[in-house]
Order: sequence, then C-alpha cells, then structure tokens
Amino acid sequence: MSVPAATESTPSLDRAARRRSLAADALNIPNLLTMGRIAMIPAFLFYLHRGTAKDGLWAAILFTLAALTDMLDGYLARKLDIVSVLGKFLDPLADKLIVMAGLIWMVPMGRIPAWAVVVLLAREISVTGLRSVAASEGVVIAAGQEGKTKTALQMIGIIALIIGYPYQMSYFGMDLGVIDFVHVGQLLVYISLVFSVASAAQYVRLFAAAVEAKDKRQEH
Repeated sequence: MSVPAATESTPSLDRAARRRSLAADALNIPNLLTMGRIAMIPAFLFYLHRGTAKDGLWAAILFTLAALTDMLDGYLARKLDIVSVLGKFLDPLADKLIVMAGLIWMVPMGRIPAWAVVVLLAREISVTGLRSVAASEGVVIAAGQEGKTKTALQMIGIIALIIGYPYQMSYFGMDLGVIDFVHVGQLLVYISLVFSVASAAQYVRLFAAAVEAKDKRQEH
C-alpha cells in the first residue's frame, strides 16, 4: 500500500520543485533587469505619445536605458553563469515588445511608414519561429554579422525617430547645421531593412544546411 502512495505524491513534488525553480529564476539579477525593461514600456509609450520635443527626449532616454539593460542582463547572465528557462523566454520577449510597441506607435505619428514596420515585424516573427523550430530539432542557429548590423542600425534609427524633431547640432565648436532626426531615423531604418532581409535569408540557409547535416548523421 505504501508504494502507490509514494508514486502518487511524486508529480506534486515535481510541480512544487518547478514552482520553486521558477520563483528563484524570477528573482535573479538578469531576469529582474529584463522584467524592469518590460515595466518601462508604458512610461516609454506615455512620453512618446505626448509628442513634444521634451517628451521625445525622455522617451528616447527610456528606450536607450532599455537597450543598455538588455546588454547588461546578457553580460551578467554569462558572468554569473545564470542561464534559466525563464530568462530564455523573457529576454527576447522584452526586446521584441519595446521595439514593436515603439514602431507601431510611431506609424500614426507620421514618423515611419506602415510598410516598413510590417516588413520589420514580419522578419522578426519569421526568424523567431524558424529558430524555435530549429531548437526543437536540436539545431542551434547563431546570429550572423548581417543580423548584428541590422540590430545596431535599427536601434539607432528608432532612437532618432523617437527624438523626432530637428535640432541645431555642433561638434567641437563646428556648426553642423539643423539635423532632422526623423529623416536620419528613417534612413537608418531603411538601411536596416536591407540587412534584415539578408540576415533572414542567411538564417534560412543555415537552418536548411543544419537540418540536412543532421539527417545525414542519422542515416549513418
């Protein structure tokens, strides 16, 4: 009679252990930074929506802080050797949420055309889905140089779009004239579109090659 009782209690013990593990993961420093990044999104959108020059600067500061915490939580996760399932889920989610929210919000503001946002978001969703399928097959696809260049151009371009006003600029006393940050941001985002498509094609090639190599290993 004692054996079935022990067997029935095992699943509940496993569930309790998983709950404790998730709770511990949620409280580690990298994941706290990631959740803080998600919590910044409403404040970021609040300032972006108000649309004044001062509010645009505050929104840009919040977006930049979010980008910096993204780099910081990744560094800390590697440095402290803290790799968690929750972190693997939250980190890319936080990145996608703040970028998607910002881009979509700026379409009716006239700062970025809808077609560019559709292309960027379609690329992100497609690549995320492809990497998820690859991971389920035991295939890891690392980000290539095109993807890294796309991310850098896109982030700087979005920050310029968020600032959203012309400013008189100077550099070490040299007058650079009036620079319209919307035009700068649009140009950078358009260039990032080229790298977005190139990196998406690279992901498809790497995925096909990795799956083919896996199939050949299984045949042998």
